[in-house]
Amino acid sequence: MPGRCVLIVLDGLGDRSYASLDHMTPLQSASTTNLDALAEMGANGLYHADRLGVALSSQDAHFALYGYDRAETLRRGILEAVGSGLEVGTNDVAVLGRLITAERDNGILRIVDRRPPADPDRISGLMSCIDRYETNGIGFRFTQINQLEGILILTGNVSPHITDTDPLCNGLPAPSVKPFSPHESDPAAQATARALTEYLIWVHRTLSEHPLNRAGTARGEMPLNAMITHLADGLRPIEPFRERWGLAALSISPKLVQWGVSRSLGMDTARVKDSRDPGKDIADRITLAVHKLPQYEFIHVHSMAPDQAAHTKNPLTKRSVIEALDAGIGRAIGPLLSNPDVLLAVTADHSTPSGGPLIHSGEPVPMVFVGQGVRRDAVRALDEIQCASGALGTVRGREFMLMVLNYLDRCKLRGIMQSPRDRDFWPGDYEPFRIED
Repeated sequence: MPGRCVLIVLDGLGDRSYASLDHMTPLQSASTTNLDALAEMGANGLYHADRLGVALSSQDAHFALYGYDRAETLRRGILEAVGSGLEVGTNDVAVLGRLITAERDNGILRIVDRRPPADPDRISGLMSCIDRYETNGIGFRFTQINQLEGILILTGNVSPHITDTDPLCNGLPAPSVKPFSPHESDPAAQATARALTEYLIWVHRTLSEHPLNRAGTARGEMPLNAMITHLADGLRPIEPFRERWGLAALSISPKLVQWGVSRSLGMDTARVKDSRDPGKDIADRITLAVHKLPQYEFIHVHSMAPDQAAHTKNPLTKRSVIEALDAGIGRAIGPLLSNPDVLLAVTADHSTPSGGPLIHSGEPVPMVFVGQGVRRDAVRALDEIQCASGALGTVRGREFMLMVLNYLDRCKLRGIMQSPRDRDFWPGDYEPFRIED
């Protein structure tokens, strides 16, 4: 039986059907000779990291893939702060911030454009004038991470239990900052909500009067005159992946939030970059995984390409990207398939619709396991419909990691206790029995 697992995650691979694709999904419509060959070699099914119909972020889905419950999941603000290597104290709060174009409508801040075009120098100049603020003992430190986006670190007696000000859609008013429902009476949450509100008002007034915005407006450009925030969180301890599953792990990913996820779980990280060729990118990452196999028992290989293509809201674009990924997988997958020590899993973290207003949607995604001892079913194509008839059925949440342990002959017989703390893997980490000479 295999002794190590390579997981290939094609981010946002799942989708909906479209008339422009003869009522098929982009994956169904694509020519995917290599993915289909994997389906023919293994056990197929559908995967949802939570419950059917629940739309998940990539980080939420990956925590579930890695076998962690919803209560253990960190929100994206702190994950991107950790992934960026920013200095974050144990009592600090990190929240994502984005510069936008907004207008005031009878005192209400309304979103005009969440992604307005602007040159990098103008963005950097505006961000530099709002990077520090303090009110009532709460400090704000803003760091740019990607064009219009940055991370806001809050220090002092602060709480992460505050609502977002990003409605995720143009034309809507920005929501006000409030404590979460169970925390309305928490002084720290109340103070954090007030302080963030004050900071965002100050940002709007500061940016509205800034010479860079005035000059841009004179040229007919949209002003970057407000900030919206979301996904606040703070640091808290999480059981490391190695302790939970008994497997030394590596994540190969180009995505900042994935670096944060792997770092928070004590996984090693190979930080790679995307090019304009998703097929080459996935082939290079698979090749890197092959080279790293002697050092790790679990390797995560990630591609953002399907998700990014779906966000263009063009199903044809997503189909083209899927076909490029399939070709890249075909070029590099051979050494994994020929290695009897490797269990290969291919799936996605969530569905990303190529049409409509949703960022992500709640349909399950296709999944296949390939390796020695894995049952082979009658599925001949890796897509959302064919995989539904596979031997795995519908796999959910942390069941994925339980299946990995099972296929690696590492699953523990329930009830066996080799250490004081119950574990799902066998043989467990336990103290040897000693007899002194």
